[in-house]
Amino acid sequence: MTEAQAILAHVEAGVLTLTFNRLDKKNAITTAMYTSLADALVEASTDSAVRVVVIQGHEQIFTAGNDLADFRNNPPSTDADKPVPVFRFLEALRTFPKPVVAAVCGPAVGIGTTLLLHCDLVYAGDNAAFSLPFVNLGLCPEAGASLLLPALVGYPRAAEKLLLGEAFYAEEAVDMGLVNRILPPHEVAGYAQAQALKLAAKPTESLRITKALMKQAHPSLPSVMQQEFKHFGELLRGPAAKEAISAVMEKRRPDFSKL
Repeated sequence: MTEAQAILAHVEAGVLTLTFNRLDKKNAITTAMYTSLADALVEASTDSAVRVVVIQGHEQIFTAGNDLADFRNNPPSTDADKPVPVFRFLEALRTFPKPVVAAVCGPAVGIGTTLLLHCDLVYAGDNAAFSLPFVNLGLCPEAGASLLLPALVGYPRAAEKLLLGEAFYAEEAVDMGLVNRILPPHEVAGYAQAQALKLAAKPTESLRITKALMKQAHPSLPSVMQQEFKHFGELLRGPAAKEAISAVMEKRRPDFSKL
């Protein structure tokens, strides 16, 4: 499979569907995949043929998050004037003016969970498992999660998710407000498409303005995302992240006792 095939893009009836398609690596996202996602969203933002976007994975796995080997070998630059693919994708998603629907089954790790904070509707399989393991990897949150998650679920619950980094599941995600509805895994993609088609049939300008009005509730989000990204890049080059990522690759427990 080529890198281009790792993200599938398909437009039908006004709906652009972006599919993680790297099952042999649990849909872990590489730099090239972020580029594909960013390019697709930037193009779709001004394409009148696209009225709604759906982001999905497979019935058994949404995404394992960042490809750690790719991140270790190609750490993103923290230079804000030269946005790297992962930040280009997050900015494209944050600023996307049209509705975004997510269909999530199986594990949604790291950015696989934080990207959902920028989606308008999220539908999950009853096998969905969300996790924010940034601290466990010697890193910090990204995608504005340090602002958006406490705003969504309250500080104590957000602290539990971001500081402990333990997995949580579909029912809790609905209770938190992260997910709209739980369905059997084989029904999630179809349901998300049906909801997207409903949106595609509505007045585009009304949808755009309504979304923009709701999103203005977080005027500090761009600066928070920049701060997160700066710290994330610095931490990625630090000893804790190197130890954590090596431990994952070597299938052992990390040792932070001397850090």
